[in-house]
Amino acid sequence: MRIGELAQKSGVSRDTIRFYERNGLLTSTVEDSETNSYRNYRDDCLVWLQFFTGARDAGVSVADLRSIVEATAESCDREVARGVIQHKIEELKERADQIGQVIGFLENTLSGSE
Repeated sequence: MRIGELAQKSGVSRDTIRFYERNGLLTSTVEDSETNSYRNYRDDCLVWLQFFTGARDAGVSVADLRSIVEATAESCDREVARGVIQHKIEELKERADQIGQVIGFLENTLSGSE
């Protein structure tokens, strides 16, 4: 499907689709014609765009999305994708624990200075 149709079906702007493609999250093929070079997107791009939208709304970085896409690109196996996502969940939980410790330290510092 072309970018206009993909944008309409996904509810994502053409600029956002181009952004994801520039960042290696989506791919397209070029359909050469005599007058234009249209880009065609596979149907699975619609699923990816829905995933990206939800992930970005939740605060997932483009770099994190890229790691998920790259890991699943080698094998379209759902279990591989699940494993990558599970690993990312574990990383984020560790980060959250570290942030909690920093907050606790800073709160104790404030309490001690009063």
